[in-house]
Amino acid sequence: MNISLLNKNAVICGSTQGIGLASAKILAGLGASCTLIARNENSLLKAIQELPSPTGQAHHIAIADFDHPDQLEHVIQAITTAYPVHILVNNSGGPQPGPILDAEVADFEKAFRQHVICNQLLAKHVIPGMKKAGYGRIINIVSTSVKTPLGNLGVSNTIRAAVAGWAKTLSNEVGIHQITVNNVLPGLTATARYTKLLTHIASGKQIEEAEKEILETIPMGRIGLPQEIGNLIAFLASPAASYITGTSIPVDGGKTPAF
Repeated sequence: MNISLLNKNAVICGSTQGIGLASAKILAGLGASCTLIARNENSLLKAIQELPSPTGQAHHIAIADFDHPDQLEHVIQAITTAYPVHILVNNSGGPQPGPILDAEVADFEKAFRQHVICNQLLAKHVIPGMKKAGYGRIINIVSTSVKTPLGNLGVSNTIRAAVAGWAKTLSNEVGIHQITVNNVLPGLTATARYTKLLTHIASGKQIEEAEKEILETIPMGRIGLPQEIGNLIAFLASPAASYITGTSIPVDGGKTPAF
């Protein structure tokens, strides 16, 4: 099975921590030259030092804030002018938790910009190079809410579903060029986002009690690790996944009730 990413250039968004950074480490370990995009330069400089270079490949950083799509577009234009991008990992922090009726219009607009508009801008700029190379992988880190809405995540459920619709539509349009588009759906994973959600879920309970109740809903009885999500992302980015496209794949220890 060919999972080598030698001579492949990967752009990984939101890659200074959690799933984004774990994915970048695995992609780099398979030989990809990685460009990390995030908004904090110091965090990027620290993260890039953690990337392996088994083939001597170079890695890069780019600073962009997903709250400002025009800024992100300028950055991706500069990247694709310098070198072709074969692998794009779309990843951005999830919207604030809360009931949907408590959300303001501005909350939906912000989340839509961060997740749908930014994905669209990135895809439009990387796809020409992918077409030319005859190789492209667009992988969106989304949420299991794509399969079934999650409680107390009104804005997130809405926008994540929009990303899934966007991705399926795009996969149908670019498949002829040997470009695949897939969604990875993390379940509860040991990241800063999980810690924040756990605090919100606890709501008066002890954190330990709330977590115990959560673990009882997961067939595997534990929280996932960022590298376990990254392993699927790396597989989907590889030549071995050449005939997998338009899918949404949960990595959640069996928690999602949908097929």
